[in-house]
Amino acid sequence: MAIEYRTLGKTGIRVSALGFGGSEIGYQEVAQRTVDKILGAALDAGINMIDTAECYANGEQLIGKALARRRAEVTLMTKCGHAPLGSAADWEPRMLASSIECSLKNLRTDHVDVMQFHSCSKETLRDDRVINVLTRARDAGKTRYIGYSGDSDDALYAVEMGIFDTLQISLSIADQEAIDVVLPKAQARGMGVIVQRPIANAAWRSGKQPPADWYTQPYWDRLQKLGYDFLKHDIEEAVAVALRFTLGTAGVSTAIVGTTRVQRIAQNIG
Repeated sequence: MAIEYRTLGKTGIRVSALGFGGSEIGYQEVAQRTVDKILGAALDAGINMIDTAECYANGEQLIGKALARRRAEVTLMTKCGHAPLGSAADWEPRMLASSIECSLKNLRTDHVDVMQFHSCSKETLRDDRVINVLTRARDAGKTRYIGYSGDSDDALYAVEMGIFDTLQISLSIADQEAIDVVLPKAQARGMGVIVQRPIANAAWRSGKQPPADWYTQPYWDRLQKLGYDFLKHDIEEAVAVALRFTLGTAGVSTAIVGTTRVQRIAQNIG
C-alpha cells in the first residue's frame, strides 16, 4: 500500500502525508507493548512523522521507548509551554526551558526535528523572553526547526511574525476557517503545515446523541447543521472522505491522526 510524501515547507523535510498524533496514547494510558506495535506498524508502512506534546500525560515517554532503535527513521515533533499541574505558570521562561529538556529526556533523543509552542496567545507571542527560549533551543541544536501550534487569530499572528518554520492548525470538514484565513499566508511564507484533528475527531460517530467529551462536542454541533450526506453511510468511508478533504486542501503538508488500535494504521493509510 503506497503512501504519499510531501515537503514540510521551507524545512525541506520529506514527510508522509499521514502522520501519527500522540495525544490518545498518552491520555488513554495505552500500554507500552501496544504503543510499540502501533508505532512499529506505522513506521513499517511508511509513516515517518510523529507529533506529541509534553502535556499528553506519559505520551512522550511511550513514544521515546517505542522509537528507541528507530529514531533516525522519523521526523519527530513535540510541543511545549504548559507547566505541570501545581508547578510554575504556563509560559514562564525558566519552566519552558526545563520543559524542553524534559521532552528530550522523555523522547530519548538529543534533539527533535520541530519544537512547537503549544497554543499560546498573541500576548504570549509578544513576550521576547518566551520567544528567546525557543530560538535558543534551536541555536543549541536541541531542535532543528521551530513551530507554532494553534488556531484562529493567534495562529494568524504567529504566521505573520515570520519566525516560525511550521504551523500546526485545526482543519477538517467541520473546521474550515484556516483554509481562507491562515493557510494562504502560511504558504506565502513557505511554512510547513501540519493539520491536527483532520477528521473532526470523527464526531459523527456518536449518531444523534452528543458525544460525552467536551473536546468533540463543538464539531458534533457543527456537523448537525452542515448535514453532510456522506456521514450518513458507512463509517469507514466517511472517515476516508473526511481525511481526503483535509489532505486535498492546498498548502497542507501532513495530517496527524492518533489511534489506540494497531489495525487503524492500515485503514487510515488506505
